[in-house]
Amino acid sequence: MTGSAAAPASTTAAEALVDLLGMVAYGELSAFERMAADARLAPDLRRRAALSEMAAMEIANYGRVAARLTDLGADPEVAMTPYVGVLQAYHDSTEPKDWLEALTKAYVGDGVADDFFHEMAKLIDEPDRQLVLDVIHDKRYDEFAVAEIRAAIEADPKTRNRLSMWARRLVGEVLSQATRVAGQRAALTTLIVTSGGDQAAVQALFRRMTIAHSARMSALGLNN
Repeated sequence: MTGSAAAPASTTAAEALVDLLGMVAYGELSAFERMAADARLAPDLRRRAALSEMAAMEIANYGRVAARLTDLGADPEVAMTPYVGVLQAYHDSTEPKDWLEALTKAYVGDGVADDFFHEMAKLIDEPDRQLVLDVIHDKRYDEFAVAEIRAAIEADPKTRNRLSMWARRLVGEVLSQATRVAGQRAALTTLIVTSGGDQAAVQALFRRMTIAHSARMSALGLNN
C-alpha cells in the first residue's frame, strides 16, 4: 500500500482502509449537506456566503475520497452505507435551533470526528494517510467559528452557559456514536488494537480525543 494506488496486502488491512475511507467520505458528504442548510441560519449575507464556501470545500473533499475508494476497487456508496444510520441518529438528536448552535455543532462535533480521523490516519500508510489528513476540517472554519462564538459571548455573557451545555450534549452524542461504530466495524477496531497491542489502545484513543476536546472548548471560551 505504501506510496501506490494498490490495495493493502492483507484482507484485514484492506477492509479496514475501505471502512475508514467510507466513514471519511460520508462524513464529508454529510458536512456539506449540513453546512449548506446551516448557512440559511446566518444573520447576514456575509456569514451565509462564508459558510456556503466552506460547504463547497466539503463536497470537493468528498469527491477526493470517493475517487480513492474507486481506485481501491471499492464502491463508494457501499463503503459509506454502514455509517448513514449512525450519523443520521446523531444529527437527528442534535438539530441546532439557531446560528450559534449551528456553529458550535460544526466546530465541536466535527472537531471530535476530525480528532478520530487524525488518530486513525496514523495507523494507515501513504498515500491514504495524507489524504485523510488533507480532508479533515479546514482550520479556516475553526477560526471563523471561534471568532463568531467569542464575539457572541462578549456581547451577551449569558450565551456562554447556553452554548457550554449545548457543547457538552454534542460531545456526549459524538462519543456515543463513535463507540457504537467501533463496536460494529470489526476491521476498524482490529486496526486500532493491532497498532496499539490490545484493547487498551481503543480506550487510549478516546482519552486523547477527550483531551483535544477540552482544548477546543477552552479556545471557544466555553466551560467543559
